[in-house]
Amino acid sequence: MPTPNRAPSLDRLATGPAASLKQAVDSPEGGRSPRGQGSATAAGPSASPRSVAYVMNGYPRLSETFITHEIHQLERLGMDLRLYSVKRENEPKVHPVVAAIRAPLTYLPKATSLSGAALPGWLADNLPTFWRAHARVALRHPLRWMGALGTALGLAWRHRGRDDHGRSRLRKVFIKEFLQAGEIAADVMRQGDVGHLHGHFCHGVATITWLAARMTGLSYSFTAHAKDIYQPELNPGDLLERKMHGARFVATCTCANATVLRARHPRPCEVHAIYHGLDTDWFAPPTQRPTVAPGTPPLILAVGRFVEKKGFDQLIEACALLRRDGVPFRCMIIGESGPALNDIRQRIERHGMDEQVQLKGAVTQDELRGYYAQARLFALPCQVMDDGDRDGFPNVLAESMAMGVPVVTTNISGIPEMIDSGVHGLLVEPRSPAALAEALRSVLVDDEMYARLAREGRQRICDRFDSRRTTQELRDLFLAQLQPSRDTRALARAEAST
Repeated sequence: MPTPNRAPSLDRLATGPAASLKQAVDSPEGGRSPRGQGSATAAGPSASPRSVAYVMNGYPRLSETFITHEIHQLERLGMDLRLYSVKRENEPKVHPVVAAIRAPLTYLPKATSLSGAALPGWLADNLPTFWRAHARVALRHPLRWMGALGTALGLAWRHRGRDDHGRSRLRKVFIKEFLQAGEIAADVMRQGDVGHLHGHFCHGVATITWLAARMTGLSYSFTAHAKDIYQPELNPGDLLERKMHGARFVATCTCANATVLRARHPRPCEVHAIYHGLDTDWFAPPTQRPTVAPGTPPLILAVGRFVEKKGFDQLIEACALLRRDGVPFRCMIIGESGPALNDIRQRIERHGMDEQVQLKGAVTQDELRGYYAQARLFALPCQVMDDGDRDGFPNVLAESMAMGVPVVTTNISGIPEMIDSGVHGLLVEPRSPAALAEALRSVLVDDEMYARLAREGRQRICDRFDSRRTTQELRDLFLAQLQPSRDTRALARAEAST
């Protein structure tokens, strides 16, 4: 029997034109959103499944607006989607675009933490939550279900570790992901209108998507982004290669990422570099800049979660150099709280810049447009961490360029693909406060450079990053997977990746 305090097994949340999100009422079978139901009914599958199931770790997330905009643009291009989120975020703010998305959203049941838990006890706590979904899948497709279970157990054993006493311990996360995959598989089979599954990020979510595809016999794909590619512990051993082998295609957000993935993929031609894109009509230079009081210093704007890879520590040090040299400026850093926040605060206090540097919490994209309009320049000195974590091409760079705000950033990862230094923005070496300060100074004091970078940066984004173009390639890849003639090939490929 279900535990009294567990999350409902299929917790629905639908988004509509209203400004706030409205939670749907649960039914014993999990309920359905009245919108975006496709052509299938709960009684059985449709004749020709047309929907793509989108699997995400959390939705909606302020820090992952690129996913939200991708979903919205796919819908505008005529795609039918079903959304599955492993976690409920409960963030205090939601971007306005979420309200325009019509696809039904399913939150998976909440699984308890694996940290410090013995596997038998964890299973005792969580099997009551997930067993019904797995029973439906196992009764309908017993061999597929057993194959997926064998894969999960094999991964847990192959990538086992040792406890403090030197005893072998299974890697429990794969058992957890198997249970979560079964929840998705059961709902996909019940709805009957899904013909393909797609996961965002190539570690845990891609594993869940892969296992759900094994159970349903559907094709799958995934998008790889940043640290999920470069941190080995997120895909131990040859796990990423196995998931790519079984996938119909792999998308990623930069050519730099695509080069890395193609070197590891058995069929390199199936890796596609597709920029996230944005709405260049919405992110456009304001017809009139906000009025500021005479003598107000120009604004250096930075946006991102307070984590070390964003390089905000380097920005503070560069600001200290500007202040030392008497360059007028003010700086605002906007973002979600993160592990680097205390260090940033301490650096500001140590340099006595409390009045010049302002830290602000996360805002919606609608609010952010107002800050872009006030900025003289945008700074994001990204850096690669020792564990491989890095950004690909941060969307906030594209947003600021589209708004006609010159950018100063670093020459890492996919950033040089979009920015030719001195033409579309200024690039400096990472972890070099002196070089960063000099680039900031150039844009602050040189009006001709400011105007040129603003103009050319905007044009580069319109040429390469307009979501009306970038999302079409992804849409076309999805449509190719929804052809009924490919179903048997998809099953064979997914099973061959075990």
